[in-house]
Amino acid sequence: MTEFKITHGSANVFEDLGFGVQDSQNLLLRSQTMIALVQWFNASGISHDAAAKTLGITQARFNQLLKGKISIFSLDDLVNIASSAGMRVGLSIRPVTSVRS
Repeated sequence: MTEFKITHGSANVFEDLGFGVQDSQNLLLRSQTMIALVQWFNASGISHDAAAKTLGITQARFNQLLKGKISIFSLDDLVNIASSAGMRVGLSIRPVTSVRS
């Protein structure tokens, strides 16, 4: 019988995948914002074209957002897009018990 070693992940999948602390935090915030925007669109009942106009972006860029193309969206871009969707965006900063490098 094969034994498996189980490693519990952290609260940040990007850190678990080997990204550095700074990159993993940025990717986590971007992915959370993108998920919120996709949920907004799914609940809105509007067309892709109408959603893109509401968000102030092209339909092509909106489709990239829906496809999860995280690498082409900065956190700043996503905050602006979420604001256009009528969302209030916040950031919570708190100390950690240990700092990884």
